[in-house]
Amino acid sequence: MTNQRTIVVGFDGSEEAKRAVQWAAKYAVVRECSLHVVHCSLWVLLSNNRGPVPGVADSGLERAAQKVLEEGLALAQETVPDLEVRTTLLHGTPRDHLARVSLGAEMLVLGSRGLGGFMGLLVGSVSLEMAATAECPVAVIRSDDHPEGPVLLAVDDSGSPAALDDACRFAAATGADLMIVHVLHEPAGYRLLREPVEAYPDAEALLDSVLSQARHKAPGVTVAGELLFDASFSKAVVRASQGARITVVGTKGHGVIKGTIGSTAHAVLHHAHSPVLVSRRRVTTEVA
Repeated sequence: MTNQRTIVVGFDGSEEAKRAVQWAAKYAVVRECSLHVVHCSLWVLLSNNRGPVPGVADSGLERAAQKVLEEGLALAQETVPDLEVRTTLLHGTPRDHLARVSLGAEMLVLGSRGLGGFMGLLVGSVSLEMAATAECPVAVIRSDDHPEGPVLLAVDDSGSPAALDDACRFAAATGADLMIVHVLHEPAGYRLLREPVEAYPDAEALLDSVLSQARHKAPGVTVAGELLFDASFSKAVVRASQGARITVVGTKGHGVIKGTIGSTAHAVLHHAHSPVLVSRRRVTTEVA
């Protein structure tokens, strides 16, 4: 029976992409999803002659691309032997295909350096563009040093409802604790001028509301919260990500042309000490 829920992972044979496939396979099994491994071959940009070399078995640029995809498939199956995995070989740049292929997926997973390697497509370009344009949550796997750590959710003044939805879903599926942080902007040294007993009623009310929603959405999850104080929202989140299983952030961006993913998500993607999930999911009322 085919599983209709799918996690899509981009694979180009790099070490970063290998970590992404392993991470995606492990998460797919706990989410009861199938895995779709996609390789975007760039040879089409260089040559129209991609067939085998006459007299040389198992040769040619097209076969080289197929071998990369087969490597990704083998790695996924080795990581989770019983996982349902399918593969797709596409021709062209990842930006040409990944947003379309991941449409309707549970998640798009990418390595921290980007799908293209030998042609100089650096991290940035692919992961950041997909985080701005994909219509599903996008996980960027920088490292996976704390697989038993908590899920870290950073919320802004809106309460980040879509990110909250995704963080609760992830924590419920993996059995992780959920730590929710909200950052208050304070210039360096500003707290020294304040009365130590002075409260932050609006921020505390916001955090309490988000905590209450999280406990409702994921009743079996241990949920805690903390107000952080920093001159930089993103620096505070990056520091808090140490020891996290994954860091979940929302995005106020509207795509590459209309402002990318927002400065906070951009900075966290580059500097977090954990995998980062940029939430682009429409808010739902239940955690599946």
